[in-house]
Amino acid sequence: MVAHKPTEFMKTKNLRQKLLPCHSYATLMLAVTFLFLQPHLTWAQSQRIEDPALLAIGKQLFQNNCASCHGDRAQGVVKDWQKPGADGKYPAPPLNGTAHAWHHSISALAGTIQNGTIRLGGSMPAWNGKLSEDDTFAIIIWLTSLWPDEIYEAWMERNRQ
Repeated sequence: MVAHKPTEFMKTKNLRQKLLPCHSYATLMLAVTFLFLQPHLTWAQSQRIEDPALLAIGKQLFQNNCASCHGDRAQGVVKDWQKPGADGKYPAPPLNGTAHAWHHSISALAGTIQNGTIRLGGSMPAWNGKLSEDDTFAIIIWLTSLWPDEIYEAWMERNRQ
């Protein structure tokens, strides 16, 4: 099997179907659907997505595109991410549940990934055109898999509001 870049992997339907088991892609689409379109999630619908293939895709996408700024386990790469650097900009925060990512809805997280923060005065580039929506949500699902249960539950509660 020829190795493909993750973004090509997720953007190309034929590759997705060939390399990603059907149930994994279906899991991703169901996750995106219920997180975006269902304003009032039940407890049962708010369970973590634990599909190993989907988590592996999200992890690889994160490693290839995000880890240089956010750390290989999303732990951040600087000790004090709340202190601006010499350029006056804040460093990339940890995304492993120890910082504030869980304060943002899934649509806000996806928007930050797709649009970056440069237009807001930050340093994060926009990934729109480089990462597909599928890629973005695979990354978010992987990130949330790192969060402690209480953080994940608080995040899901915020998404319900």
